[in-house]
Amino acid sequence: MRIVLAEDDRHLGEGLSLGLRELGHTVDWVVDGSAAEQALLSENIDALILDLGLPKQDGLDVLKHLRSRGNNVPVLVLTARDTVEDRIQGLDFGADDYVMKPFDLLEVDARLRAICRRREGRSAPEIKFAGITMDPASRTLHKNGVEVILGANEFSILETLISHPGRIMSRQALEESLYGWDEGVESNAIEVYIHHLRKKLGKDLIKTVRGVGYMIPKQNQSG
Repeated sequence: MRIVLAEDDRHLGEGLSLGLRELGHTVDWVVDGSAAEQALLSENIDALILDLGLPKQDGLDVLKHLRSRGNNVPVLVLTARDTVEDRIQGLDFGADDYVMKPFDLLEVDARLRAICRRREGRSAPEIKFAGITMDPASRTLHKNGVEVILGANEFSILETLISHPGRIMSRQALEESLYGWDEGVESNAIEVYIHHLRKKLGKDLIKTVRGVGYMIPKQNQSG
């Protein structure tokens, strides 16, 4: 999952971005509202973690502008503002969920998965298709009841494709699901990971759309 984290507290931002990366996410961390607006111009963001008390531009303004542009990216608000009125205002502006500071990393991760499932139209935590059961929470995968071990990047690419069944994902989009702004990308990394996934899960699972990208056909998905 590619996440924009908008948090101006350096200690909190560093800890949360590191923790989320260790859980398998790609995190772009920004420290003010203007930078958050810029980061959200990317089409390949899976979720926004938004602090309300941002400098330069308040988090509620970021949220309001995001929704006014028709961007429906899931938004998890982190806040120390504990009044009911503040929470109602954020929800009315388009937030999907709230976490109060201080918080537990695993709760943040669970809430992220939940709001992303809702946006994808799924209720079950597991994704099932073509004899494969994928669990984003435990980052495990079984094919016909037998566990298949995937590398971290292989799992992330497959999760990205499965989350958008029938949608062609370009190599750039898949790279952005794996690497943050300051990380180098090997020129053939995506092709290598796709090759490994086909070898482990079957060559017909992921379709190549020549000159465009990769996709998992929508009819393969269930659950």
